[in-house]
Amino acid sequence: MAILLVGAAASVAIGDLKDALAILAIVVANTALGFAQEYRAERAMAALKRLAVPTVRVRRDGSVAEFPATELVTGDIVLLEAGQRVPADGRIVEGVSLRTQEAALTGESAPVEKEPAPIDRDAVALGDRHNMAYLGTAVTYGRGVMAVTATGMRTELGRIASLLQAVPVEPTPLQRRLDHLGRVLAVLALALVAVIVGMGLLRGEDLRTLLLVAISVAVAAVPEGLPAVVTVTLALGARRMLRRHALVRRLSAVETLGSVTVIASDKTGTLTRNEMVVVASYVAGERIDHSDAGAAGHSRLAVLLAAGALANDAEPSGAAGGVVGDPTEVALVVAAEREGFALPALRNAFPRVAEAPFDSTRRRMTTVHALPATLSAVSVALGPLLRTLAVAKAGRVGFTKGAAEAVLDASDAILLDDEIVPLDATWRARIARANDELAAEGKRVLGVALRPLPERLPNADATTLERELVFVGLVAMIDPLRAEARAAVESARTAGVRVVMITGDQPLTARAIASALGIVADGRVRTGPEVAALTATELRSIAEDVDVYARVSPEHKLAIVDALRSRGHIVAMTGDGVNDAPALKKADIGIAMGIAGTDVAKEASDMVLLDDNFATIVAAIEEGRVIYDNVRKFIRFMLTTNGAELAIMLVAPLLGMPLALLPLQILWVNLVTDGPTALALAFEPAERDVMRHPPYRPGESVLARGTGRHVVWVGVLMTTLSLGVGLAFWRADLETWQTMVFSTVVFAQMAHVLAIRSSRDSLFRIGLRSNPQLLGAVGITVLLQLVVVYWPPVGGILGTVPLAPEELLLSAVLGLLVLCAVELEKWFIRRRSSP
Repeated sequence: MAILLVGAAASVAIGDLKDALAILAIVVANTALGFAQEYRAERAMAALKRLAVPTVRVRRDGSVAEFPATELVTGDIVLLEAGQRVPADGRIVEGVSLRTQEAALTGESAPVEKEPAPIDRDAVALGDRHNMAYLGTAVTYGRGVMAVTATGMRTELGRIASLLQAVPVEPTPLQRRLDHLGRVLAVLALALVAVIVGMGLLRGEDLRTLLLVAISVAVAAVPEGLPAVVTVTLALGARRMLRRHALVRRLSAVETLGSVTVIASDKTGTLTRNEMVVVASYVAGERIDHSDAGAAGHSRLAVLLAAGALANDAEPSGAAGGVVGDPTEVALVVAAEREGFALPALRNAFPRVAEAPFDSTRRRMTTVHALPATLSAVSVALGPLLRTLAVAKAGRVGFTKGAAEAVLDASDAILLDDEIVPLDATWRARIARANDELAAEGKRVLGVALRPLPERLPNADATTLERELVFVGLVAMIDPLRAEARAAVESARTAGVRVVMITGDQPLTARAIASALGIVADGRVRTGPEVAALTATELRSIAEDVDVYARVSPEHKLAIVDALRSRGHIVAMTGDGVNDAPALKKADIGIAMGIAGTDVAKEASDMVLLDDNFATIVAAIEEGRVIYDNVRKFIRFMLTTNGAELAIMLVAPLLGMPLALLPLQILWVNLVTDGPTALALAFEPAERDVMRHPPYRPGESVLARGTGRHVVWVGVLMTTLSLGVGLAFWRADLETWQTMVFSTVVFAQMAHVLAIRSSRDSLFRIGLRSNPQLLGAVGITVLLQLVVVYWPPVGGILGTVPLAPEELLLSAVLGLLVLCAVELEKWFIRRRSSP
C-alpha cells in the first residue's frame, strides 16, 4: 500500500493525474473493504453480559437486608440459597446440604458439596476447596451463610479477568506470512526501481520516461489486490462456517484453523454433554450396563431406581418430561423414568412423610414414605418389594442414598431377589470391589438402601433412620461423551491434528473420558498441582508427550497453551467456562461453546460453536484448510502474473524494445482481471485430500511446497510467450505490439487460473463446472478485455488499439499454452507420487 501511495505521488509530480487518481482509488477501495468486513464480523457477536447477581441478602448490624452485589465489602455476611448465583468469593460459615455448581470456574461437571470445616493441607486445588464459594458459581442445592473474603478484581473471577487483560493479541500465521511476503516484495520493488532509474540515467534517458517506467515496475511488483482478496476470501469462508454452525468473531481466525496442529480441549460441555447420566448399576451381585439393550426392563433394577428417585429432591419442570434440580438427582429420576417409574406416579404411590436431609458429615440422605394405599401401576411393578415389606411387618419404608461407602457402613443386610439376607463379609468385599471398579472408570458412584419402618416413628432423625439398612445396590453415573466426539477426534488425528484434554475435573474421570475418546492410550494424566511444580522449561519438555491434564486452574491452562505454542504448535483452545477464558485468548484460536458457554468465554474467543458440537471444530478446521489453500492459489496466481509483468518490463528494454506495458495496463491486469478471478478462487471446493495431510508448519512460507518453483517457471513461460509475440509485431506497429503483449498476458492469466484450481488433479477431472463462479469470472474477464481492445473510449484511456482477428486468436492460443504446460506439470506430480 505504501508503494502505491509513493507511486501516486510520483505520478502527480510528473503531471500524470490520470494514473495518480487510478492508484489512489485502488488504495481507498482496499482500505474501505477491509474495514467494512472486520466491522461486520465484530457486530455478529452480542455484547458481553455482566456475570454478577443484581441483589443479594446480607446480614448487617443484626438484621437482614438486600443490597446490590456491587456494594458488598470484605467481611459482609451473605445468605445463600438454591438457585442463587454467588455474588463474591467467601468462606462458608454455615451450610445445610449446600452444593454449588462450579463447572464454569473449575470445569468439574458435578455440583460440589460445601461445608464450614477447615482444610488442613496446603496447595489445595480450586475445585477441592470445600469451605469456599466463588463469584460466578451457582447454588444448586441447600442453603448456607458465607463471609465475604474478596470482591471485584480480587476474586478468582477477577483474577481470571486480570489474566485476560495481560494476554496480548498476536498476529495469525497468515498475517505473519503475508507481512513477510509484503516486505520482500517492497524491497524487491525498490531495488528494481533503483536499478532501472540508475541504468537509465547512465544511458542519458529522459527522467520523466524513467519515472514512468519506475512506477510501472513498482505497480507490477506489488500485489495491489492481495489485501482486498484475502479479506473477501476470509469473509466468504466465515459465511460458509456460519452455515456449519461456527460463528467467526475475527476474520483472521478463519485461516488460522487451517494451520492448527493441536486442539487443547476442555472436557465438560465440549467433549461431554455437561449432564449426569446413569450408565451402570450393581445390584444383587450383578453389574448392569444401562447402555446395553438388555438393561431396559431388567427385573433387578426396579427397586434400585425407584428408591433412587424417591430419596430425591428433583422436581418435574414445566417442559414436557423435563426435570430440574441437582444434576445427580436429575440423573436418578431420568433413569427411573426410563424404567417406567414416572416421578409424579412414584410420589403418589409412596407419599413422603419424613426425611433426614443430606449433610457432608454423614454423606447420606434419607426419606420416609407411606406404603401405597391403593392399587396402581407403580404398586404392581414393585409388588415383590411390597410383599417383602409385609413379611417384615413394615408400615413405612425408608429410602437412603449417598456415598457408596457411607451407605454400606450403615447397612447390615442386603436385598437379594426380593429377600432380605444378612450382609456378611463376603458381600461387603464384593460390593466394595464393584464400587472401586466403577470409580476407576471415572464414574460417580452412589449407594442405595432401604429400611422397613413401623407405622409410628417416635423419632425420625438421621441417627434413628440410618441404621440397620438393607443394601439395595450401586448406581454409577457419568457426564457422557457427545455422540460425535470420538469420530471427531479420529478425524482430527487423521488430519495430523493432535487433541489434548485440559479439564478441571478429577484425574480418574479425565482418564476414563480420554481413553473412551481415543485421546490417550497409556493412561498418563498430569494434574494441576504437578503442572504448577514444573518450571516453564520442564513443562515445555513434557508438552509433546502428555495428552490429558486434570484438576487444572486458569493459570495452568494458560501455561499449558503457552508451552505448546513455544514448541512451534498452532493451538486451538476450546472451552465454555469462565476458567477457560485466559487460555482461549492466549491460544492462536480460541473456540467457545455457543449454547453452554459463558459470555466471558465467548468474548475471549475467536470463534463460537453455535451447536456446542466438537465435530464442528473438525469441520471448521477443514474449512480453514480449504480457505488457506485457496489463498495460496491466489498468491501463486498473482505472483506468477506479477513476476511475468516485471520480467517483461525489465527484459524488453534490454532487447531494445520500448516500454512494453503502460502503468494503467499493469493496473488493469493486477486489479480488473485479477480481481474477479481471484475472488472466484475463494469459492473453490475442497481438494479430495485436504484432511489427509498434516497441517502446514507454522513457519512455512507461502512459497513452500512447490509454489516458488511454479511461480518462477510459469512466469518465465508467460514472459517468453508475451515477448515472443511482441518481437514479432514490434517493428510493424508500436501500438499493436503493446496491445498484443497486453492481451497475451491477460489470456495466459486466465488459462493459468483455470489450471491451478487443483495442485495435483487435472482440470478435466475436477470439472469446469465445479466452480461456476470462477468459470463466470474468466468469461467476464475475457469480455472486458475485448471491450478494452475494441471499444475506442476505453482503449484510448489504456493505450490499446483494435486487433485483427488472427492477431487476437494468436494471443489466445499462446495463453492456452500455459494451461497445457501446467496440466503437464500436474501429470508429472501425480506420476511421481503414485505407488
